[in-house]
Amino acid sequence: QVQLVESGGGSVQPGGSLRLSCEASGYIFSLATMGWYRQAPGKERELVATITSGGTSSYEDSVKGRFTISRDNAEKTVHLQMNMLKSEGAAVYYCRMETLRGRTYWGQGTQVNVSS
Repeated sequence: QVQLVESGGGSVQPGGSLRLSCEASGYIFSLATMGWYRQAPGKERELVATITSGGTSSYEDSVKGRFTISRDNAEKTVHLQMNMLKSEGAAVYYCRMETLRGRTYWGQGTQVNVSS
């Protein structure tokens, strides 16, 4: 079965950087659309960034220019480089896979804290 394991969360001061990683197994990774979502306390889960099997990326407006999503098909891993983090970026970040047939899978999440 599909498994997604996130890593790289932690605590950082405003303006700092973190790099999240999500390692996938159980599906042909190169065919999947991968995404990062986040959920802050009391808020709904929201899309942060996606990257298609062809490498096309898209971003939520508030993170454009600061976050970069990338994928390594050989390592079956998707990354999210987060620069210039703001306090409102504090949340649990989730990795999501969408298969060619439209099935979706989620990782367990990794916590990102942004505070001074």
